[in-house]
Amino acid sequence: MRIEQINLGSRALIAVSGKKRATGIFKEKTEGSASISKLGLLGDVIVNKKHHGGPDQAVYLYSLEDYSLWTERLDRMVSAGTFGENLTTSGLNLSEICVGDVLQSESVVLQVSAPRIPCSVLAARMDDKQFGRKFMEVGCSGAYCRVLEIGEVKVGDEFAHMPYEGDRIPLALFLKDAHAKLSAKSLERYLAVPIDERSRLDFKKKLAAIS
Repeated sequence: MRIEQINLGSRALIAVSGKKRATGIFKEKTEGSASISKLGLLGDVIVNKKHHGGPDQAVYLYSLEDYSLWTERLDRMVSAGTFGENLTTSGLNLSEICVGDVLQSESVVLQVSAPRIPCSVLAARMDDKQFGRKFMEVGCSGAYCRVLEIGEVKVGDEFAHMPYEGDRIPLALFLKDAHAKLSAKSLERYLAVPIDERSRLDFKKKLAAIS
C-alpha cells in the first residue's frame, strides 16, 4: 500500500437537514510529512468525538481506486480527500482487508479496526440525502485503524500488509453487518477479534439482549 495524499481537517460548518453543524470532514491536502500519534494525525480536527476518532479510530484510510469507482458511478469527479480520510492510499483493496490486519511502514504501524459507517454529515458533504444508502450498497468503506507505533508519514511511503492470523472478517462484511440483525454466534465472532470499541459496545448490547 502506498500513501498518495495526506489530508488534515479544520473545524467548519455544514448544513445537515437544514441545520448548521460543526464538522471536521472538510480536509485539505497537506504537503510534506505528518506526525501520527495514538489519537491520529497531529493538526487534524475531530469535532464529533462521540462517533469519530479515539484510539480505535485514530486514522482513516480511503483509496484512489475506490474514488475512481465513485467518479464513474456518480458521473462526476470525486477527488481524494472528499470523504474526509486522513490518508489517501493506492495498491491495496481496503474492502478486502480484515479486522486485525497490520499495515507497517518504516516508522508507523497501524492495525485495521473498523469500516467507515456512513452518516448524515457524509451525505451532506456529497449533497445527496441518499448517499448513505449508496455507500452501503457499493461497500467501499475505507478503513479505520488504531496506531500501534507512532511516527511520521509522508506521501510515497509504502506500507506492508500483514494479515491477521486469527478469524478473518473483511471490512466489506463488517460494513454489511454493522446494522444487520445478527445471531449470537455472529456477534460472538466479532467480539473475538480486535474491532473498534464503539462497535464492541454495540455488539455486546445486542448479544445481551438476545442471550
